[in-house]
Amino acid sequence: MRAFAEVFVALDRTMSTRRKVDTLAHYFATAPAADAAWAAWLLGGRRLTRLLPSARLWEWTAEESGLEEWLLGECYSEVGDLSEMSALLVTREGEAAPERPLADWMESTIRPLATLPPPFQREIVTRAWRALGDAERLVFNKLITGEFRVGLSFTLMARAVAQAAARPEAIVVARLMGKWEPSAEGWTRIVAPPEAGGAEHAPLPFYLASPLEDPVESLGPREQWLAEWKWDGIRLQIVRRGGQTWLWTRGDELVTESFPELVAAATALPDDVVLDGEVLAMGEDGPRPFASLQLRLGRKKLSGGTLRDTPVGLTAFDLLEEDGVDLRGLPLRERRARLARLLERTPRVLRLSAAIEDPTWEALVLRREESRARGVEGLLLKRLDSPYGIGRKRGDWWKWKIDPMTMDAVLTYAQPGHGRRAGIYTDYSFGVWDGGELVTVAKAYSGLTQEEIDELDRWIRAHTVARHGPVRAVTPERVFELAFEAIQPSSRHRAGVAVRFPRILRERTDKKPEDADRLENLRALFRPAGEAESGA
Repeated sequence: MRAFAEVFVALDRTMSTRRKVDTLAHYFATAPAADAAWAAWLLGGRRLTRLLPSARLWEWTAEESGLEEWLLGECYSEVGDLSEMSALLVTREGEAAPERPLADWMESTIRPLATLPPPFQREIVTRAWRALGDAERLVFNKLITGEFRVGLSFTLMARAVAQAAARPEAIVVARLMGKWEPSAEGWTRIVAPPEAGGAEHAPLPFYLASPLEDPVESLGPREQWLAEWKWDGIRLQIVRRGGQTWLWTRGDELVTESFPELVAAATALPDDVVLDGEVLAMGEDGPRPFASLQLRLGRKKLSGGTLRDTPVGLTAFDLLEEDGVDLRGLPLRERRARLARLLERTPRVLRLSAAIEDPTWEALVLRREESRARGVEGLLLKRLDSPYGIGRKRGDWWKWKIDPMTMDAVLTYAQPGHGRRAGIYTDYSFGVWDGGELVTVAKAYSGLTQEEIDELDRWIRAHTVARHGPVRAVTPERVFELAFEAIQPSSRHRAGVAVRFPRILRERTDKKPEDADRLENLRALFRPAGEAESGA
């Protein structure tokens, strides 16, 4: 556990990609196989579910530290992270306990916590606190609360494993994806020589488009590029093996049971095929908003009503494997031609992504202006002679998104951030007017410079009118312009709306609070049903 905690701290303290990879590679090369497996499992984005409520961690921290409730609240307000606050307040007693492997902690202590009654949980947790050092306690707390995360991409973690094992990165990435158990045996399979094979049913690494920031004409001749609509759905790979079908998201989640009609349609595909595409919720007049898809996810069993009310389809845009042969090195135009032939034999629920045929960049600029009416985010531009890469390799795939929607909203609440931002108010809530009342419509934490964050932090502390745990209500005086990608009805929010990907553009010092937007104006931005075209 000690070595893994040291790695966690080292990753948190550096912004250097090279240093992160080298630190991890050294750990993976020297750690026992079972420890390395658990580290890759955790650092790759997988998390244990919350093993005990945060309220218990708070209660036990108060008891072990001897601090009164009000002082504990002040500590939390300063630190902004319960796991970190607890790790700092509860000190080790006596000599350090003998080192235990990470795998032993995970399998013998941490994982079983969820099945124990609270008194036994308390005994195990407090005994661990007394035995562990500060960094180890922090990692332990984050693991048991389901809050373990670190600023590291899956790609960098996989690169470090490949470097440590001296294996091709593409093979290691494929083996790390999908469902696998963190164990010495699992680690042996991940770092085995290429000829030993990999995870049979796992998806292949996804290729991601980069934002297009230069003029579209800078890409060169229009005829060298494929243009497609950028749909607002769920990126998905269909993996077909041995007469069975697996559906994988870009977040490495297996969602086969969420889309049974896609599984049924995939039976028309031959074995040893991997498709890449976008799942969309479909209506009579075309794709529905992304929120419709969320009704399908996270449910163990879909009712007939859910299947009927939220039909879906897959817009396929790439063929990564056919007849067990890896096609990713072929030019896109050839992969797409093979995909078109393959989909001729499948039901309509699997369809080829339509190419936008406008012959010039000027015409494509005009076509892009239709995006919002169609319910899409803009265009995707792909070089026709490009291979299928790994991650966000720039140059061949670009996302040419439309300008975001904007609104002027009033800052109403703030709370501290996490990690490097702990103790500084960096997470903000914003409201718009509904009658004579401000209702929260967005939470944002990006878009400000460090200087602006520091100034706003001082202002928040001086203009707090109420406290709700770590959250401060502030005087509604400051107006900010927020950008967001879409707005949809939401029964889960008091305002009745939800915006996607809000971020701060600038402060509107030229506007008074009463000049902020009104809720009725935001509702008017809903995309009217029926405007999307089913043939897009």
